[in-house]
Amino acid sequence: MVYSAAVIGTGSDPDEPGQDGYAMGYRHGHAYRRNDACELVACSDIVPENGRAFAREFGLEDAGVYEDYEAMLSAVEPDIVSVCVPPSIHASIVIGCAESGVPQAIHCEKPMAETWADCQEMVRACERAGIQLTINHQRRFGAPFREAKRLLDEGTIGDLRRIEVAEETLFDAGSHLFDLCGYYTEEAAIEWVLAQVDYREENVWFGTPNATQALSQWRYEDGTQGLARTGASNPDGGCYLRLIGTDGSIEIGVEDGPTLRVRSDDNGWRTIGTGGETIHGWASPGYVGAAVRKLKERLPLVAPEDRSGNVFIERALADVVDAIGTDRTPELAAERALRATEVIFASWESARRGGRVDLPLDIEDNPLVAMIEAGQLGPEEEASGGEADADADFGADSDDDADADVDAGSGTDSDADSDEQTAAADGGESTSGAE
Repeated sequence: MVYSAAVIGTGSDPDEPGQDGYAMGYRHGHAYRRNDACELVACSDIVPENGRAFAREFGLEDAGVYEDYEAMLSAVEPDIVSVCVPPSIHASIVIGCAESGVPQAIHCEKPMAETWADCQEMVRACERAGIQLTINHQRRFGAPFREAKRLLDEGTIGDLRRIEVAEETLFDAGSHLFDLCGYYTEEAAIEWVLAQVDYREENVWFGTPNATQALSQWRYEDGTQGLARTGASNPDGGCYLRLIGTDGSIEIGVEDGPTLRVRSDDNGWRTIGTGGETIHGWASPGYVGAAVRKLKERLPLVAPEDRSGNVFIERALADVVDAIGTDRTPELAAERALRATEVIFASWESARRGGRVDLPLDIEDNPLVAMIEAGQLGPEEEASGGEADADADFGADSDDDADADVDAGSGTDSDADSDEQTAAADGGESTSGAE
């Protein structure tokens, strides 16, 4: 069977990624195109030119390009929908797709949503409609992470006792890591979270504020401990993820070192092959990787790399499609993403309460945004004073564009039309996730 697929939120130029947009819709589009069980048939974006550019890239007919995703669902009736809009409107669009009853599956970009209540309602809406919901934590499908899981399962480092992770942010980039923690602990339940965060500089990713620095600790029911460090809390010479067991350690993404290595108590470090894959896929990571690819395209004597970071998304979407056909739980099931996301919101809530938070979490809002809006967190006043005084009150920039960014990041999904217009002001329906 061939499933029809559509992308909501194409984004703008995929060769110009940044904190205002990453055009993840293109990565989803390529993954659909390379999957024999899928046919990409339509797209929607509130910026018409974005949709038309996407259609040209993937050979879609003009009739398959829409500004209104609801009109697209009604006219095309796709089997699978990818939601690649900013996090602040993930919930409204996922819930809208679910209530339409049209798609069999929804594959939404990470992070899930901007408030804890919205994250939960996305899952409930899809459960009520009988629609498969997955969140694109695609790194689970990368060779470095699979190999680390194999080593762990084989008892190479004994019983798992602690997981340590490091990233730029807890919410956007960090959501991958909390998902991976669930992967390595067999989705074990978490008892409590204790954390502190800082927001001394404005740090808005895809319309949503992210703490500039954070420390978070948590404990699983079996006694395994977790530790996350972001921003300036990251140690020099560290690694992306570390698994510490009773008999050794596994490190993934070692700074200035191998992608994967293992050490037992009886031996030194041993590098493990990952078939050429890094923690980001085949390509160089993030903004630097995009620049490298553009440079290769411009140099006549240097062939552009055929392999790309899309390999993880291709595998993720292949699993999504297979799960539809076999009626099994997909590996990136939203329920798993919800458990990972709960740690992030619990970390912010711990900072707000000034103490440990026991799970399950009993809030609905976004504690980080609430603290910024209340003036509890925000950029420090500059010594010169002046314009910084007003900015420090709300953790916002003084220019109009930055104000629009903060507005988009702190809005709710209760008014989808208003939020979508705000997202358009921020550069269209480009998504949040770096790969």
